[in-house]
Amino acid sequence: MVQTLITGGTGFLGAQTARCLVEKGECPILFDINDRKTLLKGIEEKVKVVSGNLANFSHVLNVIRENRIEVVYHLGGMLSMPSEADPWASYQSNANGTFHVLEASRILGVKKVIFSSTTATFGMDIREDYLNDYTLQRPTLFYGCTKVFAELLGRFYRRKFDIDFRAVRFPSVVGPGVKTPGVAQYTSWAIEESYKENSFAIWVTPETCCPIIYYKDAALSLIKLAEAPAKNIKTVVYTLGGIFPTPSAKELSEMVKKKIPSANITFKIDKERTELITKHPIDDHLAREEWGWKCTYNLDQLVDDFIHELALNLKIYN
Repeated sequence: MVQTLITGGTGFLGAQTARCLVEKGECPILFDINDRKTLLKGIEEKVKVVSGNLANFSHVLNVIRENRIEVVYHLGGMLSMPSEADPWASYQSNANGTFHVLEASRILGVKKVIFSSTTATFGMDIREDYLNDYTLQRPTLFYGCTKVFAELLGRFYRRKFDIDFRAVRFPSVVGPGVKTPGVAQYTSWAIEESYKENSFAIWVTPETCCPIIYYKDAALSLIKLAEAPAKNIKTVVYTLGGIFPTPSAKELSEMVKKKIPSANITFKIDKERTELITKHPIDDHLAREEWGWKCTYNLDQLVDDFIHELALNLKIYN
C-alpha cells in the first residue's frame, strides 16, 4: 500500500480527497493545522490525523519521516480573502509551506508531490478569450502570487531533484461545508444557505460567469493526475475548466431556485470582489489529452448532489 500524506487533509477538499483514497483501499495521513474531524464522518478509522503547521519545517519533515510517506497531496494553505487580509501569514503558509513540503520530500525521498493551485494565478493583462496552460500569470491577489511561486518551485524541484511534481489549477471549487471566505464562495453559499432556509445575497453581477468545479470532481482530478503514467505528463501544471459552458451567477441562482423553490437569493454587488473574480472561460484540452481529465458534474447534477449531501450530513456542515 502506498503511504500517502494530504496536507490540509481535514479541510474541504482534503477530506474529500481522503475519502476517495480510502475507497481505493488506502489509509492516508491527514496533516492540518486544525485537527477537527467533522468532515471525516465514516472514514475516521481509516485515516490518521496529524496536527501541524506548514510554516514549521520540523512539523512537515517529521510527519513525512515518521509515516514513511511516498506520495504527498499538497492541498494546505490560506485561501484568497484571508491571504489578502494577512499576506504575511499567507507567505509563511503558502510560499514557505510549499518549500517545506518540497524540501522535506527531497531529503526523505518522497516519490511524488501533487499540488492544488488556482486560476487566481491569472489576473492582469490577459489578452486571450480563454485561459489556457500558457496564459500569462500575473496575479492580482496575494494568494495568486503565492501559488505562482509554488508552481515554479515545484517545477524547479522536478527538474533539479527529480521529484515527480504535478499540479492542477482549480477554478472556484463548489461544495458543502465551505467556511473560509473567498472571492467566489458565493458559488457554494448560494446553495447551502438556501437549503438552510436562509436568505443569501450574491455579491457579483448576475451576468458574471465564474468558472466552477464540483468538489467531488476536484478530488478525483487530483487522484487521476497522480495515477497517470509519468510518460504522459508533459505540461506538468494543468488548468482545469470545470463545468462548461460556465454558468452565470444568474443561471446558478435560477438553478438553485428550481431545486429549492423557497430560496431567497438576491444580488448585492460588491464591485471590488466582482473585479477580482476569474471570468474567462478555460481551455483544458491538455489535461484531457495527457491524463484523461473529464468533468462529470454539470450544473444541474452539481446542485442535486450538493443538496443530497446536505440532506445526509447537515450536522457536519453546520
